Amino acid sequence: MTFLHMISDKKHEKIPAVLTVAGSDSSGGAGIQADLKTFAAFDCLGLSAITALTAQNTKKVKEIYDVSPAFVFKQIDAVAKDFNIDAVKTGMLVNEKIIEKLLMHIISLILRNW
Repeated sequence: MTFLHMISDKKHEKIPAVLTVAGSDSSGGAGIQADLKTFAAFDCLGLSAITALTAQNTKKVKEIYDVSPAFVFKQIDAVAKDFNIDAVKTGMLVNEKIIEKLLMHIISLILRNW
């Protein structure tokens, strides 16, 4: 029995693993925080790779700190080695390097799970 089967409320039914690649919203109303809440509401296991950190509240974004593309992909590789990713949702992709590399990474994940 896998981890995904153990946490399922429905006996012997696999919970879909969904990866969000997005920024973090310190106020909790958007970004990976909102994505993970949404995934849980739809009975999906939420996985994440953070692309940017924000200092914000519900009224204003005060600052954005970009995470290096190399570290973004270390996060993706870590979860991809542990889970079969069923879907990927993107959010705040802060630069071209992340976008280009993410496209290639998603293609390799699709081919690996094909």
